[in-house]
Amino acid sequence: MNPPTSRPSPSPVAAFRHRYGASPLHLLLTLASFTLALYAGIRLLKGNTMGVVIWFVGAALLHDLILLPLYSVTDRAAQLLFRGESATGTGGGRPRPGVNHLRVPAFVSGVLFLVWWPLILQRGGHYTASTALVADGFLARWLLITAALFLGSATVLITRIWLRLRPERKEIRAQARARRATK
Repeated sequence: MNPPTSRPSPSPVAAFRHRYGASPLHLLLTLASFTLALYAGIRLLKGNTMGVVIWFVGAALLHDLILLPLYSVTDRAAQLLFRGESATGTGGGRPRPGVNHLRVPAFVSGVLFLVWWPLILQRGGHYTASTALVADGFLARWLLITAALFLGSATVLITRIWLRLRPERKEIRAQARARRATK
């Protein structure tokens, strides 16, 4: 007969991690972020509460009804553009990771536009009055940054493709040399 084995009781942190699913630090940081968001919300709603509510609902509707379908269709088109050929030649292969070389610079450019759109579209009249800086040139700078992002991403994609194909090219050249040597 086997003697009963007693398991050592887990430490309090291990027990917490098992029940909660993450470390206590995760819970602490989550509670801190909710506290900060609550503080920001209270400060934001102290002024024009109805204006903030209308802006928030309008932004949610704009995103859900216009922007989400727009960038979903754009992403689907990019996936179809980068779709690999299947073995049967029907084009039904899985998408190549090259589509991410369009997603990342487009996302970064979109975030920059979202943050700076009043100045990019020259709608920031109060900017010059508040900062005593000239608000000209933001559109040109944003376009240059966007072009640099896409150029850098294309460079990374071309380098990845070149490095991936290099062993195949070496093998093809070695086979060609072997065929010439036997002739």
